[in-house]
Amino acid sequence: MAQNMIEATIKDFIRENEELMVAFRRDLHQFPELSFEEVETTKKVAEKLEAWGIPYRLTEPTGVIAELKGGKPGKTVALRADMDALSVQELSDDLAYRSSFEGKMHACGHDSHTAMLLTAAKALNSVKEEIPGTVRFLFQPAEEIAQGAKKMIEQGAIEGIDNVFGIHIWSQGPAGKVSCTPGPSFAAADIFKVHFKGKGGHAATPHLTVDAAVIAGQYIADVQSIVSRKIDPLKSAVVTIGKAEIGQRFNVIAEDAVMEGTVRTFDNDVRQTVEDTLRSYAEALAEANGATVNFEYTRMTEPVNNEEKTAKLVQKVAVDSFGEDGIYNEPPTMGGEDFGYFMAECTGAFALVGSGNPEKDSEWPHHHGRFNIDEDAMIVGAELYAQYALAYLKQDEF
Repeated sequence: MAQNMIEATIKDFIRENEELMVAFRRDLHQFPELSFEEVETTKKVAEKLEAWGIPYRLTEPTGVIAELKGGKPGKTVALRADMDALSVQELSDDLAYRSSFEGKMHACGHDSHTAMLLTAAKALNSVKEEIPGTVRFLFQPAEEIAQGAKKMIEQGAIEGIDNVFGIHIWSQGPAGKVSCTPGPSFAAADIFKVHFKGKGGHAATPHLTVDAAVIAGQYIADVQSIVSRKIDPLKSAVVTIGKAEIGQRFNVIAEDAVMEGTVRTFDNDVRQTVEDTLRSYAEALAEANGATVNFEYTRMTEPVNNEEKTAKLVQKVAVDSFGEDGIYNEPPTMGGEDFGYFMAECTGAFALVGSGNPEKDSEWPHHHGRFNIDEDAMIVGAELYAQYALAYLKQDEF
């Protein structure tokens, strides 16, 4: 079968299965499951793969790895979709398929990712004898807590993989348009916690105390200079303290001050500088004021930096499939994505498929209680998954 005929077959197959894909997505949306609780979602994916004769195995505690061996030898490419929902209350009361569970919602589009990848797997299975290589499908749990990718890697998800590709539906992008720009896409997202311990006492006798509130206030002010004075101005970083618990009562000098924050960076050298500086500032302030400090820093996700050749191939596939106006350039975001853990192991790229459409009220931000997508964009995502896998495997050199 000629290459252009295979591509046309995939396109037609996905269009013929669009209604089933949308129905599957709506079912997942109605019954959302949180990170590492995706038991029924895992079963539903496995049942489809079983019915289509696509070999798979389950990962612990949730998740599915499927593998489709083509009729010809070649490389191995992995396609990834995340499956977990969020602890968010759905606010769209008029939605026919709104969440059935209070306080749980697919507020980030992972339901659509799962449905799109499953449809892509079905489409590729229909032409598997023409595929020169192997396609591995990663149905990943627990992206929202940045642990699922690592858990799957520990269980062999990318052993023997030559390239990895992922998609995120994007409500801020125009519906049906694809963005995959070489270079930074999503930032590393880290968490830090600082606990200053001073010496409490009566507010009327501050000279007999070590005021943790004063130390914390100075620390909050000092760390604002890290980005402006410690980081190369041609690079970027975000340092945010989002939570502070200080003191117990209006007339008691605070003995304890506990703060939590996040750091966002695209560059691991910048990341290290920020971490080291946050720690040194805390230790210096504690020593200068006669207090003690406990500093914790947790690296949650790796940066997502699209490898140039892979990103350009994604762009070519998008243009070939959807036309020159089928792509757009989304600026990098300081949001985090644990897909970066896969890309730390092999070459790859992460694409955004726009789903924003004011006529369908689908421009709400991710993680919002009214988040929803223009489901017409799903056909683009499903085809992009399948056509990319085929294009990558058909290359003589990469």
